[in-house]
Amino acid sequence: MEILVTGPDGVLGSNLVRELIQRNYKVNVLVEPGKDPITLNGLPITVIHGNILDATSIDHAIQGKEIVFHCAAATNVYKPRNEMVNRVNIEGTQNVIDAVLKHGTKRLIYVGTANSFSFGNSLDTPGVEDTPYLSVKYGLDYMDSKYKAQQLVLAAVKDKGLPAWVVNPTFMIGPYDSRPSSGAMILAVHQGRVPGYSNGGKNYVAVKDVATAMANAITMGRIGECYIVGNINLSYKDAFALIAKTIGAKTPTRRLSNVMVQAYGTINSFFAGIFGYYPSVTKELAQISCENHYYSAAKAQKELQMPQTPLEVAIKECFDWFKENNYLDKK
Repeated sequence: MEILVTGPDGVLGSNLVRELIQRNYKVNVLVEPGKDPITLNGLPITVIHGNILDATSIDHAIQGKEIVFHCAAATNVYKPRNEMVNRVNIEGTQNVIDAVLKHGTKRLIYVGTANSFSFGNSLDTPGVEDTPYLSVKYGLDYMDSKYKAQQLVLAAVKDKGLPAWVVNPTFMIGPYDSRPSSGAMILAVHQGRVPGYSNGGKNYVAVKDVATAMANAITMGRIGECYIVGNINLSYKDAFALIAKTIGAKTPTRRLSNVMVQAYGTINSFFAGIFGYYPSVTKELAQISCENHYYSAAKAQKELQMPQTPLEVAIKECFDWFKENNYLDKK
């Protein structure tokens, strides 16, 4: 079975490609021209060079493929309004939809985000798949564009018979995080760069579990459905404590007030605009960190047989990969 994976070199794509290889699928990956994806080196895959915004190259890449996993996305959150983020996430997804429909691809699994649904404010009321989009309040083109792209997919299912469904990951942790993305949180704890914790919380998941659920979606799941793929809801206090314990680092113990966190984010965004650097904490991220973004993955566990690996296992795998690839001393 011929499979295409877009965005194969991100932390999710890198784990998904390996899961598909283990299942003996013939894996093709779409890589931007001139890019050298270090997490894919040496794997038995076919590399197709193309740009998600080039409809012709997407058409060529998808032709003859039975399954398409659309993982590619622009995830920049600074600056909050970003036309390229919109183009990659919305226009790029439309290009994939058009090519899948044209070539009669059997299945399209689109990677959205759990933020496209209402987030639960407490552990007793986690967000689920049939709730409205609330994150528009943050003013981030990343979140807004992912929601709009998801709506494109679902509309094409309804109106054009697109054989697609959506997986919506929460905060993924695991190996092959070459950017690094989510693993930056682990590096910060290791390097003692976390001054304290904010009052919010979110859902965490082992990226390998997400990859497993996605590979299962080749034969499982229902067309037109969305699946939140997550695991454990933790406050930032508990998350930092678990990370520190797992990697043998000092636990951040200072609780930061909402006023302090949001003031820092606002000031950081202001100076980033003046001096031209990419801030680790922005005004919008500071606001998000003061709130609870809790979700339930019960539907994915039931319909996609998604495993629930303990988070400390994912943290250790991420940390070990960083160690093996000399990331621990990088700032």
